[in-house]
Formats: sequence, structure tokens, C-alpha cells
Amino acid sequence: MTWTLTMIAVAQLPVLCVLLAAGALSKVWTARGDAEPGALGRLGPAVLVPDRLRAPAMLVCAAGETALLAGLLASGHPVFRWATAGFFAMSTYVLWELRRQRPDVGCGCFGEVSAAPVGLRSLGRTTVLTAMATGTVWAPPVSGWSLLTAMTWPDALAAAGGLVVLAALSPEIEEAAARIRHRAPCEQRPMPPEQALHRLRASTVWRAHERLLASGEPVDSWRELCWRFFVYPGCSRTDEPVDVVFAVYLSGRHPAVRVALVDAAGQPVDAGTLTESIPVSARG
Repeated sequence: MTWTLTMIAVAQLPVLCVLLAAGALSKVWTARGDAEPGALGRLGPAVLVPDRLRAPAMLVCAAGETALLAGLLASGHPVFRWATAGFFAMSTYVLWELRRQRPDVGCGCFGEVSAAPVGLRSLGRTTVLTAMATGTVWAPPVSGWSLLTAMTWPDALAAAGGLVVLAALSPEIEEAAARIRHRAPCEQRPMPPEQALHRLRASTVWRAHERLLASGEPVDSWRELCWRFFVYPGCSRTDEPVDVVFAVYLSGRHPAVRVALVDAAGQPVDAGTLTESIPVSARG
């Protein structure tokens, strides 16, 4: 049993190397300006710093991933494995904070393709990567390159299993497939308001706040990039008249839905137990 666990842990080294390489390359591509316009303003590592530092911050993150990748490939020293585990643990914390404070932005884990709002799948992926990296600390001190060049069938199956788990936790795969199918970035794809409204009314956020609405039909609607906004007249939890503003993300099979309450002066109203609220910067 112990041998099997050790074999599985060692086999995750190539998986970690693939994820680090993909993350570094995609961030460099995005930071160099080869991505769609305005991409940095919607990605986690960039929105945390001023505008002029967004591209450098993305490149610094890519440089860190490259250093970890080189260390894992060239050496079996525990310092690189601990550093990788720490990197993914810190990434998990950052994504959690982004989900709380800026639910409208993507994680940026793989550059512009990671523009979908941070969800449980993205958090689950970094958690799994943290566990994988931690498991390699107690594995035999072999380099990632030597493992790749002498990989056995059991190693390959264990690595493939890790990749399947990570693929299931990666919303970027759906976004990439949508881009190939539509051949246009999310904000340029047409989507009828009726389709976005159907997504809204099928969501748990709608069902949780439907009782606050004074009317079942929106009084206003507009689109901003990958979001469609709907405004309904309603009452707050203290029976004061408010506008209930829903925001629907326009990409993915399970799109994010956010909500905010706004008073007559355009100021946000305390939403009480609301957790998936629209940040002030995203309100129209």
C-alpha cells in the first residue's frame, strides 16, 4: 500500500511540470499583448496591482513558475518540491480572496483563457495541485526529467489519472472549446438577451432572491463584455424600494450569476446573507 502511494506521488511530478509550463507560457503570451485587448483588466494576478504594473506582475508570476519547473525537472531536491507546494497553496488562498472580493474576474491561471469568474472548480484544482506537490516531498528524490525519460506503464497510468482529475476541474477547457467553435472571444460572441435571461431564471441565485422582486420582468438590461445585466424593481429585506441587479456570465455550461441591491441614489444596499454579489466596479 505504501509503495503504491509513493508511486502515485512520484508520477505526479510530470503533471506538475506540465501545469507549470502551460501556466508560464500562457501568462507570457497574455502579458506580451498578444491576447485580446483589455484581457489583463479581467485576470486575477493583474487586477490586484495598478494598471502600469499588470503586465510586469503577470511576467513575474510566469518567471516564478518557470523557476519551479526548472527545479523540478533538473533536481529531486526537497526545496523545489516544498516551494511548488507553497506556490499552489498561496494560489489557492489568492483565488479564494478573488472569489470573495472580485467575483467578476477570472483567475488568470492560464492567461486570457482563464477569464471566467473564479468558481469552485478553479479552487478545487489548486487544492488538488497543492496536495500533489506536497505528496512529492516524501517521494524518492528523482528529477522530473529522469522520470519522464524512464516512465513505466504504472507511472504513465498514475500521471494520466492526475491529468484527468485536473481536466475535470478546469473550466478553461470549455472556454477553449467554445473559442474554437465560435472563433471569437467571449465578449464578441452574440448571445440573445432571452438566452441570458433563461440562464438567470434557471440559477439558484434567482430562486434565492425571487421573493424580493416586485415584478417578474426586467425594467432595464445591458451587456458589458462577457456579462449581461438585468434590473428588476424590488424591495430590500427591510421593505425599502430597491433595484435588484442580476449579472449573468455569458460563457460556460454553468455560468456564474451575481446579484446586487441598489437604492434610488445608486448606492449599494446591504444584501444581508448575499455572498455572490456584484462588486462595485462591475455595476452599471
